[in-house]
Amino acid sequence: MPTVSVRRELLFQALGRSYTDEEFDELCFEFGLELDDVTSEKDIISKEKGEGKAEGASDTVLYKIDVPANRYDLLCLEGLVRGLQVFKERINLPRYEKIIPAKGEGQKLIITEETAKVRPHAVAAVLRNITFTKERYDSFIDLQEKLHQNICRRRALVAIGTHDLDTIAGPFTFTAKAPSEIKFKPLNQSQEYTAPQMMDLYRTDSHLRHYLHLIENKPLYPVIYDSNGVVLSMPPIINGDHSKINLNTRNVFVECTGTDMTKAKIVLDTIVTMFSEYCEKPFTVEAVEVVLPNGKTHIYPELAYRKEKVKPEHINKKLGISETPSSLAKLLTRMCLKSHVTGNGNNIEIEIPPTRADIIHACDIVEDAAIAYGYNNIQMTIPKTYTIANQLPLNKLTELLRLDLAAAGFTEALTFALCSQEDIADKLGTDISTTKAVRIANPKTAEFQVARTTLLPGLLKTIAANRKMPLPLKLFEISDIVVKDPSKDVGARNYRHLCAVYYNKSPGFEIIHGLLDRVMQLLEVPPSEENGYVIKATEGSPTA
Repeated sequence: MPTVSVRRELLFQALGRSYTDEEFDELCFEFGLELDDVTSEKDIISKEKGEGKAEGASDTVLYKIDVPANRYDLLCLEGLVRGLQVFKERINLPRYEKIIPAKGEGQKLIITEETAKVRPHAVAAVLRNITFTKERYDSFIDLQEKLHQNICRRRALVAIGTHDLDTIAGPFTFTAKAPSEIKFKPLNQSQEYTAPQMMDLYRTDSHLRHYLHLIENKPLYPVIYDSNGVVLSMPPIINGDHSKINLNTRNVFVECTGTDMTKAKIVLDTIVTMFSEYCEKPFTVEAVEVVLPNGKTHIYPELAYRKEKVKPEHINKKLGISETPSSLAKLLTRMCLKSHVTGNGNNIEIEIPPTRADIIHACDIVEDAAIAYGYNNIQMTIPKTYTIANQLPLNKLTELLRLDLAAAGFTEALTFALCSQEDIADKLGTDISTTKAVRIANPKTAEFQVARTTLLPGLLKTIAANRKMPLPLKLFEISDIVVKDPSKDVGARNYRHLCAVYYNKSPGFEIIHGLLDRVMQLLEVPPSEENGYVIKATEGSPTA
């Protein structure tokens, strides 16, 4: 869950009243949040770096609040306060309005076909006549970072750029060029760099180095220019210094580029709805015309409102309560879902605002009704159904075999389900292409490249790591292996395997033979070539 840090005095000032820490903790719980910690900047630095480093740090009290990962509207002070005020019925949910300028007067963002192979999507909007203070500016920047880490998936899906519109001139062009052709002064730098030089510059940057891999191996880098050739940004890495915003910025051009159009629209809607309250005309956003490579045009932000209908009895049944339709509509309205009863009380019509991208299904509406009603207010009842839990037959058999193998003097080992390609191929004398191994797309280490197709490498590694132990070593493992299976919806299948190893100075084949006979006896498999088991010499790699 994302954690939002807000200054207590600013929060209480925005809420219009003060709370004790216990009272605010209770308010958060009622709203479906959690007050994770009450701390200060000084305490945080002291814990992380020691008391010496914390000298001179602020003692201002900070609330660290855990927010559900899909509630993007609560990732900043503005959204948090708005949500709590609506929940406590102190304000009505604002209506967000998209202002479309007269033809020829609005801003335009042109996307070229070169972007198709790097970051094909872009949306934009303008926050007109906005007023920043130091606190509002910090919150604006912090929200972008929270979104980057959350819905934007560390800028892989969406990257946000914000620019001082008064320092640049439209129409703007989103294109892709060879790295050597891109040159500009990046944010907070004193000189111009080419794109390759920027990659080298930020390779050691503690913040930006994590995003370089997104484009550094691409033949073209995405870049946004204004009509005078001024670079606004090179997404998803860095903005240009020329258009950086500050406390005196009055008009903000917001652009979101990415590989996921749905996420880009959600991110843009979230940013402009959270901070449009500081515009001269609150909760209004100036639209931008986006021209696609095929010539089609779209107007953003969408700020789309949509309506859903849910039956009151459905909500009551799912939650185990018995509220009237009007009472349920009031509960949902407190959760920023403006609702009213329609018809003869058979339906509740819910208007879902652009800030609530998390509402996808009727069950999401039911969940919000439960939060507003209060989980602690739902009476606990014994379920009307009568069921008896039962262990999965395969797991039950596995547990019984484990007991008997342990009784036979063998020690159970539990090894990793992931291993290297060499473990299941080269080291066992077989070709990796014949193993049907499931590969990991981006392994963090060479030790975990594939899912194991046999249990033997894990046991052999265990023996290698315990060679100083007194002999003999008698080990076994009963676990799953994974192989590719195109007939399955996930493309792979698990099989439960048993592997046993006997390690000593003398061969001890009769011990493993005896163990096999005992297992087969337990499984009631007779020693027979027709309907049982036989032991035969074989060539090739061992399997388990």
